[in-house]
Amino acid sequence: MTKRFLGHAPGRVLGWVLGVLAGVLLTGQAWGADLMGDWVFQAAPSFPRFTKMVIRHDTDGLRGTITSEWYGDLPMLDLKAVGEGPAGERLVFHIDNGNPKLKPLDLTLAPDGSGIRLTGQVWYEKQDATAHRATAAEMAALDFPTYPLLAPAYVPSNGLARTPPMGWSSWNKFAEAIDDKTVREIADALVRSGLRDAGYVYVNIDDGWQGDRGPDGVLHPNVKFPDMKALADYVHARGLKLGIYSSPGPKTCAGYAGSYGHVEQDARTWAEWGVDYLKYDLCSGEGFYHTAETVRAVYQQMGAALNATRRPIVYSLCEYGRFDVGAWGRDVGGNLWRTTGDIEDSYASMAAIGFDKNGVPRHTGPGGWNDPDMLEVGNGGMTTEEYRTHISLWALMAAPLLMGNDARSMTRDTLALLGNAEVIAIDQDPLGRQGLPVRKRDGMEIWTRPLADGSVAVGLFNRTDTPVAITADWPALGLGDHPKVRDLWAHRSVAPNAAHMVPAHGVVLLRAKP
Repeated sequence: MTKRFLGHAPGRVLGWVLGVLAGVLLTGQAWGADLMGDWVFQAAPSFPRFTKMVIRHDTDGLRGTITSEWYGDLPMLDLKAVGEGPAGERLVFHIDNGNPKLKPLDLTLAPDGSGIRLTGQVWYEKQDATAHRATAAEMAALDFPTYPLLAPAYVPSNGLARTPPMGWSSWNKFAEAIDDKTVREIADALVRSGLRDAGYVYVNIDDGWQGDRGPDGVLHPNVKFPDMKALADYVHARGLKLGIYSSPGPKTCAGYAGSYGHVEQDARTWAEWGVDYLKYDLCSGEGFYHTAETVRAVYQQMGAALNATRRPIVYSLCEYGRFDVGAWGRDVGGNLWRTTGDIEDSYASMAAIGFDKNGVPRHTGPGGWNDPDMLEVGNGGMTTEEYRTHISLWALMAAPLLMGNDARSMTRDTLALLGNAEVIAIDQDPLGRQGLPVRKRDGMEIWTRPLADGSVAVGLFNRTDTPVAITADWPALGLGDHPKVRDLWAHRSVAPNAAHMVPAHGVVLLRAKP
């Protein structure tokens, strides 16, 4: 997210780089023994909120650790003195960003009077903070808490999500500007528009609902959500289900309280409220959740905690496909798992995910689904034809259909796209097989998906900037010479030998039966 760490927002960062690019002028001091020791930051920026650091020099050379509220204790990697003079003029190091695909950036420190000053930029956040020498008591007060990562080897299935979940989620349109009133209005809009009856039953509150923890550790919603149990009751009374959001780290992507150290407690709280769906987003915690083993374990821990509540809660894993999540998502109790970074409301972003990064098909099926992220249909960044491609691709992939628009003010075109019962039937087909491309040539693609009744869904896609005619080769698709063919967007039967004129960036979605 943006500041969702730059996640679900325009211009989101494409990976999980944690680094600081900083430069500081000297004040005339040289690095030496007087700058080794323990330091505490004062008034550091809220992200990533550096709190303290330790710098040492011993027989192994320079070494150090810097602590962040978001990431815990992080070793200073490749720590070295640079600049003129035998002691150097500043220290330069980098921090493991938890993502081997992205190069970490340097962090630079230099003397500032009797202290140390850090300036520069972390992600898109400007940094300007000084640190002073710390007492043992000050350092102890800022110790980052650690908790044993205990999780069972296997979490039994909750039996949910036999078809891909459908509903609405707040982030794409509202980001942190979401509140109780808006959620209630969205619930009413889903009922009024007929989309609830079309299958869109989850109303999911993404990041931005969290308040503070009480003395007993219970996490309370913030002032925008005065009574989460009452909100759940309101949603349930309309035949809908309520979803909520958290992170396994100490902070969510937008900087609110995560579930770190409170996993079982938070799961019980959500169950008491009447929550039906959890999205668990891997934000913060890269200092200690940065291997395939630790990431899997932290998702197992929450999966077990949700099952222990005995409330049916759909479990959505969001670790962005970093560690082949589809291979183990079911084993940690997951019902769906993100396979990529965040989608944006543009054809380029949607196409890059939908056509090229759609997860491993064998991992998907009843009870567990590859999740290419929420729908952008209706948010205005694409044409109607491009949105038609968007939802057609998601249906062929057996992807969750989670609306990301303002359901209170949909155009007729948006409602027609989201509410097409024939397209929804493809997505929700009980066989649960993910579709695949069977032909790619000159910007044209043909995708197929086998369906439970023996028919096949066929997508004719045009990725070029001009209209093209595409004809399906039915015998090559195993459907004989004369299958019965229906155009699902035109809502009519068509001749099997018809050449289909597909608009630029568009699709013709067919259902064919021998």
